[in-house]
Amino acid sequence: MPFKVPTSPLPALLVLLSGVTGLVDAVSVLGLGKVFTANMTGNVVFLGFALVGTAGFAALPLVLSLIGFLAGSLAAGILGRHAAARPLRHWLMHAAVIEATLFALAAACAAGPAASAGDGLYPIIMLTAAAMGLRNATVRQLKVPDLTTTVVTLTLAGLAADSRLAGGHDPNLGRRIAAVLAILAGAAIGAALVSRFGLVVPLVSAGLITVAATALCSLHSSTARPHAVE
Repeated sequence: MPFKVPTSPLPALLVLLSGVTGLVDAVSVLGLGKVFTANMTGNVVFLGFALVGTAGFAALPLVLSLIGFLAGSLAAGILGRHAAARPLRHWLMHAAVIEATLFALAAACAAGPAASAGDGLYPIIMLTAAAMGLRNATVRQLKVPDLTTTVVTLTLAGLAADSRLAGGHDPNLGRRIAAVLAILAGAAIGAALVSRFGLVVPLVSAGLITVAATALCSLHSSTARPHAVE
């Protein structure tokens, strides 16, 4: 059977970006305290803990992360609608460069002398959350099934509910498994990097991977067409 060229590189790109999410989660959970900058469901739950005075949970970092995430999502919505009539590759690259810039700024803050103090972590939290909000909202507009790049709860539910054991036909089985494994691998690599090098290396790596993977995706002919945005 001849090799079939994929009609779109987006699924492969989003799997790689799922791995970047694992890196970012490692930075936030291991390096920034009990706060997520990619997974807002966890932040809402943790904020509930903090509001009733549960030991070890502070409200301010969680609120800042939510604000940063919403700001990044707002920017992505504006960017996507302005880029609707332009080639998809332009939109993807603009979003990737902004995301990588936010990671770079977060890395610069992490390299500063104030990063070890509690208040010094707040800019890092907001910048990484903004980057992930931008990413999440951009991917949402792309509407690629089973590849949100930031959460795998529904992906795992789909794996079981749509499996042949449940009488289904295993739709998108490969990409679902790849998304879960990518976040798992990214988290493991991120944890190793954080424990050995601190926050700067994984943050810079997240930005570089995002730009490089998006640039490769943009070489595909399918990204020369506009992508509809509702």
